[in-house]
Amino acid sequence: MASRVDSEYQLLYSADEEPDIQHHDVMIHQVPDNGKSRWNHIENLDEFFTRVYHYHQRSGFLCMVLEDVLQLVQFVFVVIFSVFLLQCVDYDVLFANKLYNTTHKVTIDEAVRPASQCFNSLPAVIVISILVASLFWILRLLKVIYNISKYFEMMSFYNYALKISSKELPNMTWHDVQERLLDVQREQQMCIHKQELSGLDIYHRILRFKNYEVAMINKSLLPLKFNLPFLGEYTFLSTGLKYNLEFLLFWGLWSPFENYWHLRPDYKVQQKRKELANYLSDRMLWVGLINLMLSPVIFLWQILYCFFRYAEIIKREPGTLGARRWSLYGRLYLRHFNELDHEFMARLNRGYNQASKYMNIFLSPVMAIVAKNIAFFAGSILAVLIVLAVIDEDTLQAQHILTIMTLCGGVVAICRVFIPDENMIYNPEQLLTLVLAEVHYMPDHWRGKAHTYQVRDEFSQLFQFKMLYILEEMLSPLVTPLILILSVRHKALEIVDFFRHFTVEVTGVGDVCSFAQMDVRKHGNPQWVRESVTEANQYTQAEDGKTELSLMHFTLTNPAWKPPADCSMFLQEIKEHAEEDCHTMTEGPVSDNPLMSSLYAVNSAGTGYTSINVSGVPPGITVTGSADSQQTVRGSISKTEGPLGGSGKGILSSLQTSGVLNYNSFGGLNDTSMSSLNLTQQPPVSLAKNNENLMAEINSTEMAISALYMHELHRRRRLTGRTPAQLNELRARTLWRQHSETLPNIAENKQELGGAATESEEELNGDDLTDLTLATVELHNQVISKSS
Repeated sequence: MASRVDSEYQLLYSADEEPDIQHHDVMIHQVPDNGKSRWNHIENLDEFFTRVYHYHQRSGFLCMVLEDVLQLVQFVFVVIFSVFLLQCVDYDVLFANKLYNTTHKVTIDEAVRPASQCFNSLPAVIVISILVASLFWILRLLKVIYNISKYFEMMSFYNYALKISSKELPNMTWHDVQERLLDVQREQQMCIHKQELSGLDIYHRILRFKNYEVAMINKSLLPLKFNLPFLGEYTFLSTGLKYNLEFLLFWGLWSPFENYWHLRPDYKVQQKRKELANYLSDRMLWVGLINLMLSPVIFLWQILYCFFRYAEIIKREPGTLGARRWSLYGRLYLRHFNELDHEFMARLNRGYNQASKYMNIFLSPVMAIVAKNIAFFAGSILAVLIVLAVIDEDTLQAQHILTIMTLCGGVVAICRVFIPDENMIYNPEQLLTLVLAEVHYMPDHWRGKAHTYQVRDEFSQLFQFKMLYILEEMLSPLVTPLILILSVRHKALEIVDFFRHFTVEVTGVGDVCSFAQMDVRKHGNPQWVRESVTEANQYTQAEDGKTELSLMHFTLTNPAWKPPADCSMFLQEIKEHAEEDCHTMTEGPVSDNPLMSSLYAVNSAGTGYTSINVSGVPPGITVTGSADSQQTVRGSISKTEGPLGGSGKGILSSLQTSGVLNYNSFGGLNDTSMSSLNLTQQPPVSLAKNNENLMAEINSTEMAISALYMHELHRRRRLTGRTPAQLNELRARTLWRQHSETLPNIAENKQELGGAATESEEELNGDDLTDLTLATVELHNQVISKSS
């Protein structure tokens, strides 16, 4: 008699027979459906979805394993090579400081000490450094082994659950992967707390802590700005400081989160705020002290790493130090809520060239003159030495000739950084507007002051010199402990209050930052939305239009997501107002038109952009998309934002759907420009689906115009204190007052109109009053024509 097996083997009964334990002679092998059971009820969905995203963005299993293994090799190389340079090289022999031989040049073998001499008497500092480095490397090795097992698991998930092979991966957008991920959730229930997940749920899990960081920067909670002598206000956020803050606030042993998806219950209780603040402050102090103790070793590592990483680049291209990069603080300030890394970096990359041009405007004339002359002197010496070397190569054997040539070449390259381009046009407002079209955020007080050094200095906090970034990273081990001990820990109470006030629990997701919900009613800014739409106050509102712009961006990149009613209403109002402005453009020239201003601004970007002409607008006015689009699609679409064919949820798509805007693809794709999108009075023509590059740029074009348009609406609301509809009504009332005697059929209270006119004249001044006058004249012509 066969024994019962409690595994994959089960007894076989007939269809109409009840199980009988006395008869179990027949057995079958039931193969489990691993494809459906393996991914059911995943405990840590935050980590799982993050690995799914990284697997896609890092190009699959082989690339990820190769990168991790080579990083381990690189670490070993840096340690061994550093010890070799310090202990094994006889620099007196190498530099001929002592007489070694007179028959031939010094060879490498003669300049290197034997291994027995190298390692017999190592200084204590080097021994301690090697021990610390070895411990760190072993921990890294264990982590890499663990990650490789996860990479293999993720490869299986892609192959069997998502049905995406390694060859197909580079040609899949993240939007495509996410759609398949949602299908797997419906079939296998990876999350058992919710039947169906949305795109926002996946973004919340991947970006849970990142959204908190963005919100903290937006509300100026973290003390990262300091007033330094001779330098003024300076923003400091290095990789080391950022790592320590994330450890303390999100994933460390003492962080407010008990796991990846839940805030500790005590942080939701107001009565415990002071107790928790003292506890968090003490932990910040201890972490700061530990950083202070380890700072010499970390500082030494930073110097070695920066030297090995940048020395060759600086030697080959000394001007690299004069190049710029987006600072770590800028990357948090400019980031939308719920914006993945590839979406965010695509925006920053598109805005890089315009930002560089803007900063180059402020090159000092004095420095330019000095740099030109220094470059002339160094270039002259370099030219003579090159000619002599060409005539007789023995010239290079003269002492320090190669050193002088290298230094002169470096000096010339560095001086070029301070010499402005002769063909550069001075137009700071236009350039800053082009930067805004891509990065989407700009403080209100920058408008109209782009030519000032105040705005330049503030923008440089977001867009810093690469040389300054390297210096910050090298000094970070010394500065980070001081900031943690002297500055951050005193913000502990405000941080505890922030977690309590701005954490909400979402079904199937867990605790998330409430700002990441992009709810305009809870966190909308009254200067960006109608006051009747939002209930936010100064403390709960997001600054600089973060909620509104994030909502627009997420809608474009995730068209299948259905926003809440208030958010949908806000987006619909934006589109309806754009339609009104577009109709106004076709009826005649109107100066104070937000849509016209946005189209003018994006048009000035020049070649390499998608162009859109608007019917009724004077010739030459076009809407442009994203510059240098060939950099976005490089034989792969894995970095593309949103769906490849566009979302159909933006302002331009809305204008097309309403019949105001017609897309028409014409012209060919060449090396310098993209196909254009023509807005004419012809019947609507669907966008050519075979133009892959053009498809990839639709969302970025939509978002650039949407950002400029929303900023323009915000400017009008901020200056006048009125909504766009109220402002149009105010113009009409002012017009009727002026023509009440010539238009007797229009009944109006003159006293009321006079009050409105006085109020409008007080609120609008300067350029806005000029724009209002032009708009009033246009409305006057319309009223006259209708009265006739």
